[in-house]
Amino acid sequence: MFARFMPQEGKFFELFNAHAEQVVLGSRTLVNLLTVFNQSDEEAAKQCDIIDEAEDQADRIKHETMRQLHKSFITPLDREEIHQLITGLDGILDLIQDAAHTISLYNIRHITVESVRLSELILSSAEYVQKAVAMLPSMDNAAEILKLCREIDQLETEADREMRGAMSRLFREEPDVRELIKYKAIYELLETVTDRCEDVANLIEGIVVENS
Repeated sequence: MFARFMPQEGKFFELFNAHAEQVVLGSRTLVNLLTVFNQSDEEAAKQCDIIDEAEDQADRIKHETMRQLHKSFITPLDREEIHQLITGLDGILDLIQDAAHTISLYNIRHITVESVRLSELILSSAEYVQKAVAMLPSMDNAAEILKLCREIDQLETEADREMRGAMSRLFREEPDVRELIKYKAIYELLETVTDRCEDVANLIEGIVVENS
């Protein structure tokens, strides 16, 4: 049986993979940021710089993808799907950058266990996204890709539960209204990153169903 590889013109799958790598790098660095935040302001700033560089690199990849899209006569996926996928990946990393800088700018007292847990769920989601993107060139991988997409959905559900628990504890235990507002915003930002990962998973699922 012949493998069902998608038609190749341009380097779209390479670009998707390269962008997904930056998403994972940004996610892993976010975990590092939250882990060292209570220990060293200087080290936390370094982690923010790494996320900024990942976001800059991802922007360059997105722009190259759009350039390839405009010049290619034949594309391996529907043009709108290509645009949505690279934009969706970019949206994940943009939110990671927003979360990192919000955490730094808010000058909060300490990083909570719930924040770290949410960042770990973000990293797991990003790693599954990367694996799914890497398998897209061959629709023989359809079943495995769909399984990865379901895993991402489950992680988003877990992040929802984690955020609800974090909010409950926050409103019970935080007496300072200003600090409460800060933590609430951070929890919501972190959880929204997993929403964006789920959005990309849903898009990938649609691509697979349409093309397999």
